[in-house]
Amino acid sequence: MKLSRRQFAVSAGSIAFLGLAQNAAALRLTGTRPTNAGYGNLVPDPDELLDLPEGFSYRVISSLGDQMDDGLLVPDRADGMGCFALDGDLVALVRNHELPANRHDLGPIQGDQSSDFVTFDKDLEGRPLPGGTSTIVYNMATGERVREHLSLLGTIRNCAGGVTPWGSWLTCEENVSRAGEGVGKDHGWVFEVPAQETGLIDPVPLRALGRFNHEAAAVDPKTGIVYLTEDKNESLFYRFIPNVYGKLTEGGRLQALAFAGEPMSSHTRNWEGVGFKPGSWRDVRWIDLDNTDSPADDLRLRGHAKGAAIFARGEGIHWGDGELYFTCTSGGVAKLGQIMRYVPSTSEGQDSETEAPGRLQLFLESNDPENFNYGDNLTVAPNGHLLVCEDQYTKVVDNYLRGVTPEGEVYPFARLRVQTEPAGACFSPDGSTLFVNVYSPTKTLAISGPWDRFK
Repeated sequence: MKLSRRQFAVSAGSIAFLGLAQNAAALRLTGTRPTNAGYGNLVPDPDELLDLPEGFSYRVISSLGDQMDDGLLVPDRADGMGCFALDGDLVALVRNHELPANRHDLGPIQGDQSSDFVTFDKDLEGRPLPGGTSTIVYNMATGERVREHLSLLGTIRNCAGGVTPWGSWLTCEENVSRAGEGVGKDHGWVFEVPAQETGLIDPVPLRALGRFNHEAAAVDPKTGIVYLTEDKNESLFYRFIPNVYGKLTEGGRLQALAFAGEPMSSHTRNWEGVGFKPGSWRDVRWIDLDNTDSPADDLRLRGHAKGAAIFARGEGIHWGDGELYFTCTSGGVAKLGQIMRYVPSTSEGQDSETEAPGRLQLFLESNDPENFNYGDNLTVAPNGHLLVCEDQYTKVVDNYLRGVTPEGEVYPFARLRVQTEPAGACFSPDGSTLFVNVYSPTKTLAISGPWDRFK
């Protein structure tokens, strides 16, 4: 099923969220496991990689250790990813690699390759740090990889990120290492990677977006405001109001979400009892943050002290049609995961927004690990359903791509058969192909099938 970009945006927002909002309370409070047949039973993959419903198939378009067109090797630990339309039938996939500073063995530079690369940082031995992004150019008509190259180098633990309306990928460091701690510079930044670039970019940290354990980002195409998640047990939910639309290097204001009428910091985690009921809404206010690029990892703590709401490990975030949603991986009474929905004010980011404030809803909270377990990255399918990548924290994992219907029913769309997580799920601009990463060993898959054959 092919959709125009406008149709895809409408289905991604208004359809999906309406049903989830109406049915969220049932997902936790009844103690039942609402499930749906989805696209049917999953068919065992003879290659024991990814089980999919009948009629769906995948092809591997990139794998760990493949030689890229720049002579470097595909790095490991492929995480968040975004898809961008290029000319004709081409799309670009900008893919994160969540590599720590000391894992050169998993990085793109191996053996006697020259270390003369454009890099953000190096270790104390002068080697470029292995984290960053790679870019794949893929032909939608032929189903073939056209080219592949490293696009950002020298960062640490690039976890998730987000696409921008102006054609770039915001890649986020989930690490706050200090200069001298085995590295040459402070880390904890967001970097912008233009999808059209054909080589390594000049790595410029977007310091005004704050220094913390970044996870993911989403941009409101109307206002250019960037919304940011933080992967900590006591994280904040942030927004960055840029001084100039589309020019994040020009600075702006960083703020944290709080609840209107509540001067003290509130918990959304429900670990201490149900303080935020599934299905319920709260008006919000936004708190200005100062010293946002502090060398201390204290931004969330200072935000708490000012009254900002606390979330349980904010992770994947995605913009829909006039609204966004994000996962809280370990949120909920059972600590199995939540999904939040945010609808901005009609005057978002302006002084008048207090007259019609933005609103936050807890519209999904899991109480059954067989139904939904530690949701991480997420995206929207062509039919308006959410697709959520699981990232379980158990010794033996059984991770799925979970679908959530407009009626709030959960179904398995795909099952990963290897001991790692699916990550970076994103659709092609026409909605025909789902791209997803196998975290480690890295593989990037292109999934196609009868998206309109939902049962």
